[in-house]
Amino acid sequence: MAPRAAARLETLGFRNIFEYKPGKLDWMAAGLPTEGESSMHPRAADGARKDVPICLLDELVADVRKRAELEHWNEAVAVDRQGTVLGQLRSKQLEDDRGETVERAMLSGPSTFRPYVPMKEIADYLAEHDLESAPITTSDGRLVGLLRREDAARLAEGCPDCARKMI
Repeated sequence: MAPRAAARLETLGFRNIFEYKPGKLDWMAAGLPTEGESSMHPRAADGARKDVPICLLDELVADVRKRAELEHWNEAVAVDRQGTVLGQLRSKQLEDDRGETVERAMLSGPSTFRPYVPMKEIADYLAEHDLESAPITTSDGRLVGLLRREDAARLAEGCPDCARKMI
């Protein structure tokens, strides 16, 4: 969450914010190829939809809703100009139009997952928390795509023992 928190703090006027340096998990979080047993199971990046509508904090929700509907989506992801996820507009926020900006209407700090997380883990999480989707991000918080619960469940099917085996 550090990169996302840093990006949000910058939008609020804070300066001199420091972020961590990349490592092995960052390689995996970038969705780059890996080897080994766990690399053969579906991961978050395999189902992330890259065509999800994105929006900036100063946009009006009504404008985002129109764009999302044209693209057959009922949600959008709020990002900064570098593509770092700052929030999410689910269908409830898009429908509740009071002339607000994305910044005021969005769900701040949505649950995000890295591209290497096993699909089964995300499918279980989304079902357990009754979430329709989750943003997939790199380790520096940049949007890779949005994984829908039905896609995660479908891709995790037949992989009941898929567990995260990291290093």
